[in-house]
Parts: sequence; structure tokens; C-alpha cells
Amino acid sequence: MRRRSGLSRKPYVTPIKLVLFTLLLLFFALFALWRRKRAVIAILCCIVFWAFGAGWLSRPALDFVQRGYEQVLAPEFAPRTTIVLLGGGTDRHGDSRLVPKRDSILRIRVTAELYRACRDSGAVCRVIVSGGDPQHHGEAEADNYAPYLLARGVNGADLARENQSLNTYQNARNVAAILRPEHDDTLIVVTSSYHMQRAMLAFEAFGLTPQPVVSNVRFARATFFPTIEGFVTAEIAWHELVGIARFHVYRRLHLY
Repeated sequence: MRRRSGLSRKPYVTPIKLVLFTLLLLFFALFALWRRKRAVIAILCCIVFWAFGAGWLSRPALDFVQRGYEQVLAPEFAPRTTIVLLGGGTDRHGDSRLVPKRDSILRIRVTAELYRACRDSGAVCRVIVSGGDPQHHGEAEADNYAPYLLARGVNGADLARENQSLNTYQNARNVAAILRPEHDDTLIVVTSSYHMQRAMLAFEAFGLTPQPVVSNVRFARATFFPTIEGFVTAEIAWHELVGIARFHVYRRLHLY
């Protein structure tokens, strides 16, 4: 197991903490700049905080990023097929074991099912699991997920690990490097519905046109009281929305 040195480790900010931190930062900035409007600012910040946690701001953002990927569709296999599993993070278990996040488990399960179906079709199939250690947990997502794939029937000789990428763009870049110079007949990308639009943009930037396979669809439920799940969904939806916008800006600036 590869581990980073202590100097390279950074604290990972959980989705809820990131939302709260952003709202507090916005509140204090506006509070300092417009002293005469402090009461109005306080009320507006409370409304925004409530809307995030209750799902009213996350639902339209989630609908946008998942547009076109709300259903799980079966792919078509070719004589030579590569299935790419995109990492979705890891969590510490109660006994300190590092395990895939809930959505990542679903991606792993779907990838293994696709691999078995691909083999049953008579095709030559392989799996590339892509994900480094963006959370600085000490183990790459690809290395953490691999045993789960093997346990679900993926042949070790058909499994490749891409364990250096730290974001979706790097996922696509590094997978493209593994595929070249020889491309298979069919490329399939497995990830969650909310992540698929950004993933497709990244792979298309490298001249790849994979078939998207959605492992799971997330739903935002509007409630009266803010909930932890509401903040988590808000963070996921707005993270993807910002990521899509950033991709288009970077492409225009020729940074991607």
C-alpha cells in the first residue's frame, strides 16, 4: 500500500463543513462591507442557509447536472470492450478501515456486473479503475476499490489501476494514456448520474466517446427543516455545477 508522507497530508473538508464554511465566509464578508444593511444581510444569509439544507437550492442544480442521465441504460458490448470505473471517494469505517463511499460501492457493483455480462457475451473485456488520493487518506481510490472488484468476479489479469488522478479531468487524461496507442472497440464509463455530465465532457476533450452507464441516481427532496442529507446533496450538486462551468471556462482559455 502506497502512503504519502505526513508533510503531504491535508485535512479533507467534508461536504457539510464546506457548505457551512462558505456560507459563514459570505456572511462575514457582507457583514463587514455593508454595515448599514447588517439586519438584511443576516436575514438573507439565514434564508440561503435554510434553502441549502432544505433542498430548495440543490434540487434545480441537481436536475441540471443529471439532465440526460436520469436512467440506467444497458450498454452495447463489442469484441474488445474496456469498462472504466471512476472513483468517488473513500471513508473511514468505525474501526478506522478505509472503505469506498456509499455511491462508490454502487459504482463498483455495477462495474462488476457489466464485466460479467461482457464476458458472457463472448467479448474480450477489461476494467480500468481510476482514482488517486484527493482526500489524502493515505490510499488511492483505485487501490482501495480493486479488492472489491476482484471479490465480485473481475479477473485480476483484466483489471488495471490508474491511481494518480486527483480530479475528473485527470481521470480522463490518465485513462486516455492507458488506452493509447491501441483503442478498444468500445469504451464504457461507469459513474453516478450527477457526475456523468462532467465525466463525458472530460473524456470528449481527449477524443474519446464512451458509452455512459449510470450506477445510481441521486434525488433532492425539498423539506421544511434543513437536514444533513440536504446539505450533502447541496454540496454534491453545486460542486458538479461549478465543475462543469469551470470546464467550459478552461476550454475557452485553452487550459484544457
